[in-house]
Amino acid sequence: MTDVVVPFSRAAGPALSIEGISKSFGCLRAVDNCSFDITKGKITGLIGPNGAGKTTLFSIVTGFVRPDAGRIRLAGVEVTGLPPHRLFHKGLVRTFQIPHEFGRLTVLENLLVVPAGQPGENPLKALLRPGRTREREERIVAEAEATLAFLGLTKVRDVPAGNISGGQRKLVELGRAMMSGARTVLLDEPGAGVNPTLLTELGQMIVHLNRERGTTFCIVEHNMDLIASLCDTVVVMCSGSVLVQGSMSQIRGNEEVLAAYLGSSAKETVQ
Repeated sequence: MTDVVVPFSRAAGPALSIEGISKSFGCLRAVDNCSFDITKGKITGLIGPNGAGKTTLFSIVTGFVRPDAGRIRLAGVEVTGLPPHRLFHKGLVRTFQIPHEFGRLTVLENLLVVPAGQPGENPLKALLRPGRTREREERIVAEAEATLAFLGLTKVRDVPAGNISGGQRKLVELGRAMMSGARTVLLDEPGAGVNPTLLTELGQMIVHLNRERGTTFCIVEHNMDLIASLCDTVVVMCSGSVLVQGSMSQIRGNEEVLAAYLGSSAKETVQ
């Protein structure tokens, strides 16, 4: 079966619909009847305490973990249980809290391996159509170089990705998402371990991609300032379920959030 990327539209509506997702690991209920929409062309924040089920939900949505119950729809098409490579071809990708770069490949090479359907991967095509293969490779290199320039990584283009800083690895992850052409990107704690200056730049890049390319983002993050500066809607998870959702101003003043998620001692964190 050939995967078809869902055509992109700037019209309002769910890029992703998460409907009644549940997942248990033994006696632990990691995700419990979780439902919410990620609006197309918007930036949605997903917050909650450690153990709330946010990363598990990301893993379910992107095909790394199968749910016990519930459905996932990508632009209205059900994709529940599809493996990551199938979802990649449909325009849905994720990044990880701990970057998963190819450490021995250079930063540039990490971006070059991403685009799907490269004719050079097929020995027969490379042999019979060398001109087309070369042309495609040149376009990919040019796109990768432009992506590195956008991310401010040109100076480390030839450095093994395992030798750059943690913040730069986060940028490489974002760059690989850009090279994939994905319309919907799930970012798992992009700010973790990133210095404040680089974090500001990362936020600006996310906003640029959202506004200029129409990329839809859902961001798991503990940095409330980053969430407040980026997100149109914020979803709060607690104990595997959605506690409340709304704008950041609504979330900040929600007593249920302050009591059940942050606790009284942490009120100043969001106020």
